Amino acid sequence: MNTIALRRSVTEGLAGLVPVLCILVPWYILSAGHFVPPALLPSPVAVFVRFVQLLGDPAFLHNVGVTLFRLFTGFGIAVVLGVAIGILAVGSRVVGAVVKPLVRVLAPLPKIALYPALVLTLGFDHSSKVALVVADALFPILLATYQGAVSVDPKLVWSARAAGTSSTRCLFTVVLMAALPSILTGARIGLVISCIVVFLAEMIMSTDGLGQMLVKAGRTFQTVDMFVPIIAISLLGLALNGLFNLLSARLLIGFSTRS
Repeated sequence: MNTIALRRSVTEGLAGLVPVLCILVPWYILSAGHFVPPALLPSPVAVFVRFVQLLGDPAFLHNVGVTLFRLFTGFGIAVVLGVAIGILAVGSRVVGAVVKPLVRVLAPLPKIALYPALVLTLGFDHSSKVALVVADALFPILLATYQGAVSVDPKLVWSARAAGTSSTRCLFTVVLMAALPSILTGARIGLVISCIVVFLAEMIMSTDGLGQMLVKAGRTFQTVDMFVPIIAISLLGLALNGLFNLLSARLLIGFSTRS
């Protein structure tokens, strides 16, 4: 079984390299063959070397830390609010009656349109970026939580209620745990959205962060430095996705063992 699992993981890892190679190989050919001027498209080797150099630069690490702080803060708030509202919307008719029309109206709205108002209200610092991340990541988590909770087998709830569990405790233990796979799927989507939105918000209006670093490099035509933040946010997204998958697997295994 260990050998089979190892082969499967190696195969999946190699398959995951295919999309990366589909980007890097044409990029290298275009830059090495001078089909595109280096001022517009630097070599991926030059970008990677510059990225490694900046790993020792305190200013670059500060920008990475700022972006991660905004990302994790906004995503964490979105998870708490999305799960709580989604569960309450299932357990309370009043909350459901209020939440459903709001979701129908606000979910399709491009949240980036709210960013100027958020900046005017909350300022140029962390708050406006975090608020935009929350606004964008909230709805996939909320909808996944609600759908997962609605799909819970009623027999589980009846059994818990028959054993003397209160309705509130049943909602936040039995229903919440049973809806965990759906919640994790929504949270994973919300995490990807958070990575995109925080980078975009920093590009539009910020004084620090990876997004602003890209804008500053672009304004001075430092194309190598302009590609470094893109590589950095891509690697961060890849690492966060892998860590989230490991955490999800452990949570689901723990839940299945407990049940």
